[in-house]
Amino acid sequence: MEPKKSKFNNSFLKYSTYIISIGGFLFGYDTGVINGALAFMSKPDQLNLTPGLQGVVSSSLVLGAFFGALGCGRIADKFGRKQTLRWIAALFTISTILCALSMNFLFMSFFRFALGLSVGAASSLSPMYLAEISPEPVRTINVNKNAIFIVLGQLSAFCMNAFLGNIWGNWNPIWRIMIVSASIPAIILWINSFHIVGSPHWLLLKKRFKKARKLFSKLGFEKSTLDGIEQESKTKSKKDDDISWKSVLKKPSLVYLLISGILIALIQQISGVNTVMYYGTILMEKVGMGQSGSLYANILIGLVSFVASIFGTRLIARFDHHRMLLIGLFGNILFLALLGLVLRLSLFTQTITNALVLIFLALFLASHQGIVSPVTWLIMSEMFPGKIKARFMSIATATTWITNFIISLIYPLLISAVGTAVVFFIFAASNGVSALLSIFVLNAKEIQRAYRKNDLMSQESN
Repeated sequence: MEPKKSKFNNSFLKYSTYIISIGGFLFGYDTGVINGALAFMSKPDQLNLTPGLQGVVSSSLVLGAFFGALGCGRIADKFGRKQTLRWIAALFTISTILCALSMNFLFMSFFRFALGLSVGAASSLSPMYLAEISPEPVRTINVNKNAIFIVLGQLSAFCMNAFLGNIWGNWNPIWRIMIVSASIPAIILWINSFHIVGSPHWLLLKKRFKKARKLFSKLGFEKSTLDGIEQESKTKSKKDDDISWKSVLKKPSLVYLLISGILIALIQQISGVNTVMYYGTILMEKVGMGQSGSLYANILIGLVSFVASIFGTRLIARFDHHRMLLIGLFGNILFLALLGLVLRLSLFTQTITNALVLIFLALFLASHQGIVSPVTWLIMSEMFPGKIKARFMSIATATTWITNFIISLIYPLLISAVGTAVVFFIFAASNGVSALLSIFVLNAKEIQRAYRKNDLMSQESN
């Protein structure tokens, strides 16, 4: 068994897996860094942002991510996964530097939108890319690395914000240093993207069978798997090479898969997790923590999320994905409801209230980042057939970002209108809706298995 295990964990595959996962790290870092930077850039002598403008600055990245995710599939299909990742890394670097140099609200919003294009593209490409280069025994583990790196990126951003904010907190332009620090991992990704493996599945789509077989073998795929994949690709008719949206909509099984993917994406976002990621510092200042305490509290929350993501992804690899999703959603409901009660009832002193808020926020993020987020990315990366995988993955990922955009845009206004406690109750209810929606998705896996065996294709063509 040992030789087989080492084959599935060869250094070539490991190296490529970690480099591709840097895309997830940048996703987490760029969405997390605004958490601490926003308070500094909002000061009157900086960008002078009102709550409404804070929402626009935060959500401009998310809107860009929607378009980045939506367009990534076509580009990845045309130019390849490796080339697309290299372009994403270059865009990450350039737009990050321009954000740090922004002199007013308009420039910041525009460059954050450009940065969002790379964030959205990376969020769509990285899990799909990892799934395509990974043999079945290590596929779940490798795809989950991307989810872990997202949380690690957020934790790194929180640590950098706290370090810079507490040492140079009296220097208001410190937010520029916070933001430009994200260019370092982006440059690392760009340099190393020249040396990673391409996707053998993309080579099959381009009918480059000899090179695909060689790459499959180098990555540790079984010979029987190689023969099956290659035979299936060769027997596809030319008509199947480019499946149009018109033909997709005529197949109920594919429409069901697409709707299921969109629902999985919605489930991930309507939990309210990204409001904590983006506005955590401002949120904790509102409940009574100071600027310094809020920055340090973010580190604790990020650390709990990171540890939870490591243990959660191991559980996901061992147990049924849909069951784990339900467990995570019920955890979200419980901890968000407790947060709302603590803030609404005001039964404790300020010190105890702060401690309870911190504990329940950490537990909520542990539940979401440890279970809900990685399992939803994993399901989306696995549930779509090869020919339309990139396009369907783009639509599902774009759904996460447009939902994220709407929530991020209205969150500051919602807090001002109804208060923090009510907002937590609203998100607890939305997680309840997610649990109900997940029931609709339970059959998607069965349809996928049937599709892989070509049962549905043959039934619908008769």
